[in-house]
Amino acid sequence: MLRTADLLADLDDLLQTSSFQDYGPNGLQVPGPDEVETVVTGVSANAELFERAAEAGADLVLVHHGLFWGGAPQALDRPAKRRLQLLFDHDMALAAYHLPLDAHPEVGNNALLARALGAEAWTPFAEHRGRPIGVAATFADGLAAPELLARVRAATDREPLAFLDGPQVVRSAGIVSGAGGDHLADAIALGLDALITGEPSERHMALAREAGIHFLAAGHYATETFGVRALGDRLAQRFGVQHVFIDVPNPI
Repeated sequence: MLRTADLLADLDDLLQTSSFQDYGPNGLQVPGPDEVETVVTGVSANAELFERAAEAGADLVLVHHGLFWGGAPQALDRPAKRRLQLLFDHDMALAAYHLPLDAHPEVGNNALLARALGAEAWTPFAEHRGRPIGVAATFADGLAAPELLARVRAATDREPLAFLDGPQVVRSAGIVSGAGGDHLADAIALGLDALITGEPSERHMALAREAGIHFLAAGHYATETFGVRALGDRLAQRFGVQHVFIDVPNPI
């Protein structure tokens, strides 16, 4: 079987984790077995994911949103205790990759969403703490605004919140998954036709309308299923481990 340390070293190298200033630790967050046969991936570290991962026989749980944020762990509450207890009781390791997984040009959430939308090309976009985390996608032949909405709906399997106040033909779109709505200002500055993100804020509707840009918010969770699943598939192909993606849907 594959050594856990070797698998994580491969992911750290692929995602260049040391070059990001993130909100929490990337890579291993909770140790488990020394060897990995089954990897379970999911978007967010929570009790339901861990329970279902245990049923799937996971040795490693790989997520986008880990357990620890804002520096060193503070005092643990009961939900945090339960989550950790599930990992300990079932001897499962936990690893998380946040901004590095948003940003990656091949297995990142934003690049994969651009591909799912049928973009011909994309370049880095939306600098955050010194590194771009999103992509600016181009549609060479252009899309009618309703077609862009339909593609986002199909890619994320949910109805986006959409303010379609941009040009009739969309040839460019900034894509920043999750809580990337405030990169609307960056999209406006670059003259992009649309911004596609996960979560909106109240201020975004008026800004998008006044700037004449399309704004689509398709859900924090729904826009961030792409990367972690792709990581699991890559590990299965590269190392021969078993990969199971577990969907724990979240309407936000």
